[in-house]
Amino acid sequence: MQAPLIALTIGDPAGIGPEVVAGAWAWRNRFPACRAFVLGHPVILRRAVDLLRLNVKVVTISSPEEVCEGDDVISCLPCGSDEAVDVPAAVVDRRGGQAAYDATVCAARLALAGQIDAIVTAPLNKAALHAAGHAFPGHTELLAHLCGVQQVAMMLYLPRGESIMGRAGLGVAHATLHMALRDVIDHLQVERILASAALACDVAQRFLQAEQIQGAPNVGVCALNPHAGEGGLFGQEERDIIVPAVNRAQAAGLPVTGPFPADTLFARARAGEFDAVVAMYHDQGHIALKSLDMYRAVNITLGLPIIRTSVAHGTAFDLAWQGRAEVNGMLAAIRAAELLARHRAPRSAPPRAAASEGTSWWDAHPGIS
Repeated sequence: MQAPLIALTIGDPAGIGPEVVAGAWAWRNRFPACRAFVLGHPVILRRAVDLLRLNVKVVTISSPEEVCEGDDVISCLPCGSDEAVDVPAAVVDRRGGQAAYDATVCAARLALAGQIDAIVTAPLNKAALHAAGHAFPGHTELLAHLCGVQQVAMMLYLPRGESIMGRAGLGVAHATLHMALRDVIDHLQVERILASAALACDVAQRFLQAEQIQGAPNVGVCALNPHAGEGGLFGQEERDIIVPAVNRAQAAGLPVTGPFPADTLFARARAGEFDAVVAMYHDQGHIALKSLDMYRAVNITLGLPIIRTSVAHGTAFDLAWQGRAEVNGMLAAIRAAELLARHRAPRSAPPRAAASEGTSWWDAHPGIS
């Protein structure tokens, strides 16, 4: 197989995205098995290169086929408006939100057209994205819209290392995502948990294959309530929603067990008993995994017809354009994208047409958040 071709977006130019993208080239030997280029404004990318004093040259290209080889060259495919050049550091600005949006749209279209094998996104700022007129909670929902799919999930993934003793690392998929905690129970459904478990099994299997490990993955499902509800004393969600979802997953042949209390499940997963975990809500999964190693965690969008990974941190305005941004998350995201591209699941039917550009995510997807 030819080395996968991966597009990196620079995210919101007011944040640390341009720095972590440029900084990755200082460690180009860490992702030698893929070809990579950047989507964004070349002037912004050159500023980041200069800030970090990198001995690399930014070269403008007009198509992915023109990607330059070599550790001392960063190929940049321009997209978006020149307005992005004037976005100040560490400020919520509609122009920054628009720049991040434009790069994401361009990356998704290239991936859907088969011109690239995967995309890696630097962080966007949700307030800036909304200020630019794009009513999406974040990258995950925007990409689902662009790809014309509704059932997506976020997975945080940590490769095997000092913090993770699993066979090929640990992935945490989420049954619900960007919503208020008080809304989680209303959105927690058997179908959502079942879908998240199926997606987690698929990606965990691909990471095992990448490490040439035989056998099915082990996937554990979190309970929602303390002590898994303690037989109904602390809530009925386990009995009424989560257990039926696990039973249906097992009946479908998925290697899924649970629900287990989250406080013990993550300790067991860290020790290597599980290859993936299904969390019931955002912070249940995020806090556990990021506490293990925030700077190597990778965000993977599950359920898309394309491969998308990202850093697991935000725009970090407190660090932006100071040359202090941590680059290991970007390196891990590139590596994960390369592994997934090499062990891609069979392509499904073409996605349905996405909602119109002016349609709010919330209006178009009332059952998904």
